Amino acid sequence: MPPKYAAFAFVLLSWVVAWAPDLEAGQRRFTFVYESTTSSKGEVELENWATWKNGRESGNQIEFRHEIEYGVTDRFQASLYVANWEVNDSKAGGDEGAHAAFQDSAVELIYGLSNPVKDILGSALYGEFKAGPKHFELEGKLILQKNFGPIVVAYNAILESEWEGEEDGLYNEQKGAFEQSFGVSYQFNPYFLVGGELLHEIEFPEWSDANDSIVYIGPNASLRYKRFWLTTTILLQVMGISDEPDLQLRTIFGVEL
Repeated sequence: MPPKYAAFAFVLLSWVVAWAPDLEAGQRRFTFVYESTTSSKGEVELENWATWKNGRESGNQIEFRHEIEYGVTDRFQASLYVANWEVNDSKAGGDEGAHAAFQDSAVELIYGLSNPVKDILGSALYGEFKAGPKHFELEGKLILQKNFGPIVVAYNAILESEWEGEEDGLYNEQKGAFEQSFGVSYQFNPYFLVGGELLHEIEFPEWSDANDSIVYIGPNASLRYKRFWLTTTILLQVMGISDEPDLQLRTIFGVEL
């Protein structure tokens, strides 16, 4: 190898390795996109989510999630959604005033297949089981990620199936959804990151004809300090579908125990 190319390769490798230690698995760069890295064995993290949705017809809705994350092995991560609940003043529902309601709890499992720094492409498989008083849901994800020094690119392909029922406990309504999410993040330093996310959703009522595609896009930013981190994303709908939220703002705050 010519000396000038060897020098360039050495500088490039040093740049990637220098940034790699800052890649903490639990400190998320995105809020709608999952990363393929998992928590280290024995690591415990608490996450609190808040998502605000606003639309012309859908009104205002704020969703909350309280999550405990645990590294079972260096590749296998398990999480418990202790509670998902929402405050809703939906115009479509016809109710006056805001009201809060428990929605469900869930178990989330992620298994890392390859590393986004050491391998050509990082990858992971994701499974989730969610259950509440009036519904239960199964969700699977294929997570892909590649790190280029301070730049991280991630993609998720998501398949969901949900069953809903009334007070009688019969889940007589079924729907599915296919989603894709894409994110890019740049780490200025170990404390501050910025990027953007894109979300594409298609719903299939009764797994039959598809509804209109919905696309959201917007910026995000992440702050980190020692064991604490906070990431926020603002997504705007670009398809003009009136009965879907025009804006989604999600913030996740995490602390490593």
